[in-house]
Amino acid sequence: MPELHPAFLLPPIAHRGLHGEGRSENSVDAFAAAIERGYAIELDIQMSSDGEAMVFHDYELSRLTSDKGSTRQRSAAELGALALSDGSHIPTLEAVLKQVSGQVGVLVEIKDQDGAMGADIGPLEARVAEVLNEYQGPVAVMSLNPHAVYHMQRLAPDVPRGLTTCSFSAENWPLLPRPRANELMEIPDFEPTGASFISHHFESLDLPAVKRIRQGGDPVLSWTIKSEEDEHEARRLADNITFEGYLP
Repeated sequence: MPELHPAFLLPPIAHRGLHGEGRSENSVDAFAAAIERGYAIELDIQMSSDGEAMVFHDYELSRLTSDKGSTRQRSAAELGALALSDGSHIPTLEAVLKQVSGQVGVLVEIKDQDGAMGADIGPLEARVAEVLNEYQGPVAVMSLNPHAVYHMQRLAPDVPRGLTTCSFSAENWPLLPRPRANELMEIPDFEPTGASFISHHFESLDLPAVKRIRQGGDPVLSWTIKSEEDEHEARRLADNITFEGYLP
């Protein structure tokens, strides 16, 4: 089981890069700003219609671009041509890793492609593994969907992997079936997936499952910290923070 690199435990982790002040989230400028300050980078991966791993958070295009429609229904070339709010374009994972080139840690979150944290996944994980297996810098992969992490265990066994976790409340996850939500809250897949860390929502870091993992000696990261006050609180229960909106 590969351990999480110190690059994710010593410097704070910039959520979707160091965005703001005219820099779009998950953009080359946001990643450049994080690199300049020595922060590790967290980024999100969605799949294009032709199977490319695109650095983009949303399933829909309208919040982050001037276009509309499903991210997954556009080709990599089409997505790469869409302008973000800062005028840059949606990059591929491969392009971002070339940009970072080992200067800081890169924490790759694979967005759930099943729709209900189920097993209907595979193509995106295969492409992510293909890219990561060629990369030499500090990198780790995680997902809210344990099936994605299971898949990465087989496809990229040398890449540290973790689970993105939270309380999966009905308020924040209205479309996720309650039995599945209750199951995920217990983090039962940590050991079976060979995970070496979790990244947990800071408001529920006191969950028993989170305490169990940290007491077992495995790192707990926290997301998403937006103030010094929240950072102070999160660091009591977590080993590092993922932040945005201020400089820790």
